[in-house]
Amino acid sequence: MKTKYSFILSEEGNYSIRDRCTWLGVSRSGYHDFKTRPKSFTARWREGLTRMIIKVFHASDATYGYRRVCAEAARKGWPADPQTVRTIMAEQGLVSVWTTRRRRGPKTTVPGAGNYPDLINRDFTATEVGTKLVGDITYIPTWDGFAFMATVIDLATKKCVGYAIADHMRTDLVIEALAMARRNGAVKPDAIFHSDRGTQYMSAQFEKYCDTLNIRRSVGRTGICYDNAAAESFNGTLKVERCDRTAYPSVEHARKDVTRWVELRYNQTRIHSSLGYRTPNEMERELLLTAA
Repeated sequence: MKTKYSFILSEEGNYSIRDRCTWLGVSRSGYHDFKTRPKSFTARWREGLTRMIIKVFHASDATYGYRRVCAEAARKGWPADPQTVRTIMAEQGLVSVWTTRRRRGPKTTVPGAGNYPDLINRDFTATEVGTKLVGDITYIPTWDGFAFMATVIDLATKKCVGYAIADHMRTDLVIEALAMARRNGAVKPDAIFHSDRGTQYMSAQFEKYCDTLNIRRSVGRTGICYDNAAAESFNGTLKVERCDRTAYPSVEHARKDVTRWVELRYNQTRIHSSLGYRTPNEMERELLLTAA
């Protein structure tokens, strides 16, 4: 009976109450009682949760799936079972932009260059800020050609602590990104910096710069993207959640927009499951307070 009453209510304004009740074989008095009956606590709670889910989803710019929406809703005072959140998102037509699609940009590697070990060994975790860093170069299409972005990610916080964006991918690009990380206080003496075997990272110029910072070099194997999965993961997030959804007229437009995304979205408000659904900035603050 409740289903019939709900359907009659959903058609309000399209047909008269008399017609709707007659067609479904219910009394008008019964429908009136249903319509005026106070909502149960469960119904009111679900309505409130639904509003919070919608708010969290749109605040994420449609990038959160049900697990992150569930975690963020709990952070805001609305804890719920993940499957309940998943069901509500489906009912509301809330679909994340994430797909399994990945595109890899142009990259030149030097198979036998350098004599650096792999000090990470796919252990992309750290307990202290500034001790284990990973870097990579990705590309961003613009109407004027590619923009190239070099990044430095702190494995303790997953924070993008350094980056540089330009219309070239010379060694200067990766040095500029690492220099930014140093200015941000994110490179401690004897820190590990891990990368792939791209020509920029294997150059004598970059080696010399790392030596001046007392950085230990670490590289993965040629053509094995999993050896630098943390840096690749950041690139994928950037592409799916921002760049693939944005048209950039120029490299400068891309630089400004990606900078805002990194500083205001990725580092500041985007929660990470690997950080216990904290943001990189929150994790950084916690680790620095613990170390103090």
